[in-house]
Amino acid sequence: MVLVRDFLGFILLILLSPWILYRSWRKGKSLAVLWDRFLGAVPRRPGGGDAPTFWFHGVSVGEIHLLRQLIALARKENPLWNLVISASTDNGLLEARRCFSDLLVFPFPLDFSWAVRRALDKVQPTQIVLAESELWPTFLALARSRGVPVAVINARMSPKSQRRYRWMRWWTRPLLSQVNLFAVQDPATAGFFRDMDVPESRIALTGSIKYEGAVPDPGNPKVVELREIFQIQDNQIIWVAGSTQSPEESWVLDAFNRLAGEIPQLRLILVPRQPDQFDPVARMLGEAGHSFARRSKLSSAQPTEERIILVDTLGELKQVWQLADLAFVGGSLDGKRGGQNMIEPAACGAAVFFGPHVWNFKEVAKDLIATGGAMKIQSEKEMDQAVRLLASHPIRRREMGEKAREFVLSQKGATGKTLRLLEGLVGNPWSKAA
Repeated sequence: MVLVRDFLGFILLILLSPWILYRSWRKGKSLAVLWDRFLGAVPRRPGGGDAPTFWFHGVSVGEIHLLRQLIALARKENPLWNLVISASTDNGLLEARRCFSDLLVFPFPLDFSWAVRRALDKVQPTQIVLAESELWPTFLALARSRGVPVAVINARMSPKSQRRYRWMRWWTRPLLSQVNLFAVQDPATAGFFRDMDVPESRIALTGSIKYEGAVPDPGNPKVVELREIFQIQDNQIIWVAGSTQSPEESWVLDAFNRLAGEIPQLRLILVPRQPDQFDPVARMLGEAGHSFARRSKLSSAQPTEERIILVDTLGELKQVWQLADLAFVGGSLDGKRGGQNMIEPAACGAAVFFGPHVWNFKEVAKDLIATGGAMKIQSEKEMDQAVRLLASHPIRRREMGEKAREFVLSQKGATGKTLRLLEGLVGNPWSKAA
């Protein structure tokens, strides 16, 4: 079966290669990374001695951020462990190298047997930890053949993914059977895995690790620096539209245009989710005649008082959320993406609002709304109404933000639960307590 997948996958890769090359050129992606993934290249063998090697994998930037809290706790409680990190995207690799500069970071192998075998031979993992839902059949099969347990942490399945998995049940059931542990975010995901015949002993409800990393720190030097660079004043109302995805940027700007004269103290910080949207959004702003500043052009020596700021840098959204009085969470309006993480702005005490399409964070959104910590708008037409309401009623805005913060703080504990489960998969004679 592995050889069949190799053959079919290789044919598909050849057929798609013109599109892959064009897309890589258009988006400035590295062909060297793709080549390393094709070969299963790992730059060096990790660690040494008898301590276990844990291979953590996150697809891109979001998953790498999710792993930070877990890896920090693992290093604190198990300092002898060898930890290695992989990512699938260029941006994920850059962020992993930034976050884990002293650890081995490498591209995740493409799902060909030669690439997976080479990576497994080099890393020799004791356990593999996958963030959220990165499941590849050849990788899982070869890990299982070597007796390497695989855990999926912070697991969740959107309704769309659940439908797809059920429709292809003949293929997905064997795939899921290769996983030793699903540490799931919510009861709905746990129920889905049960329906897919995953044994109860392999399912654990931990809650979301994303709550753990959402700890605001207004005194953080980076937050203080951004506040100074953006020349933020106490009497201003800062609206952050974060993780936006086309066409949400144009809807946000339309709403800001309608409100700018009515609410002169309102400022907009716009943070597109995808780096390849930075330049198109900048062009859109320029063509519409907006006066704005690009974050990449700013510094402490060159601050700005512009009312519109385009954050065209990576890795700063967490700090930018801490500047927000109002927070619109993107990917939630056009019905294609399922919403982005609203936990971080909620933890920062911002008044959070988002569109109706939030199936990626269905339970989080429902709980935040139920506690009065967030509000949902039904379409882009309601965006200016939401901003006007929250900007014009400071007491309501602050109460909403405080309720959001209190809810997030009440959800702590998933990281510790997850680490205990990972330790239990292989036993743990290497911890400090041993």
